[in-house]
Amino acid sequence: MNVLIIEDEKALAHELEIFLTNYNYKCEVCFNGRSASEKIATNLYDFILIDLGLPDYDGLDLLKEAKMGNPEAACIILTARAEVFDRIKGLDLGADDYLSKPFSLLELHSRIQAITRRKFGLKHNLIELNDFIINLTDRTITYKATVINTITKKEFDLIAYLILHKNRTLSRMQLSEHIWGSIINNDYDSNYIDAHIKNIRKKLNVYAQPDWLETVRGLGYKIKING
Repeated sequence: MNVLIIEDEKALAHELEIFLTNYNYKCEVCFNGRSASEKIATNLYDFILIDLGLPDYDGLDLLKEAKMGNPEAACIILTARAEVFDRIKGLDLGADDYLSKPFSLLELHSRIQAITRRKFGLKHNLIELNDFIINLTDRTITYKATVINTITKKEFDLIAYLILHKNRTLSRMQLSEHIWGSIINNDYDSNYIDAHIKNIRKKLNVYAQPDWLETVRGLGYKIKING
């Protein structure tokens, strides 16, 4: 998932980038509001972390731009401001959450996960698909208590992103853009995503056929989850 970090404290910005990258988020960093405004206008993100105390921009104005330019992005306010008014105004403008500085990076990750669950209608991070269990927190797949350790990081990212958009068909372009950070140049004949799906099926078929991973001919792929 793509994350835009807007933070003028460079040490903190890099700390956030390293931390979230270790959890397999694809991060971009802006140290000022002007560059962040440009990125928001041209790119799509899953999460936008906004420092209210930017030197060149009002963070709340940037939040407005984020909600207009990236309406599906979840926005988390990072603030050293103590005033309740700023926090309330940020939430009223559409922020999904806020953290007061200094904050725990682990708490930030937990809040990102909680927002993700709410956004995509997941009750918890354990997804049962027949006898397969996908743990979105530990990033593991088990079959009848046996851990499948042949799935690569990118293959898990692909499965996890399809789970988040359960029962919805995602195109090869959507999958490439949100997981690999690049678009396949409108080449719908590309087997880039197809090869990864084929490898996933091959590895899971050792245990059982993953009927829940469906190919929608001419459109893309989806994971079917009942309930």
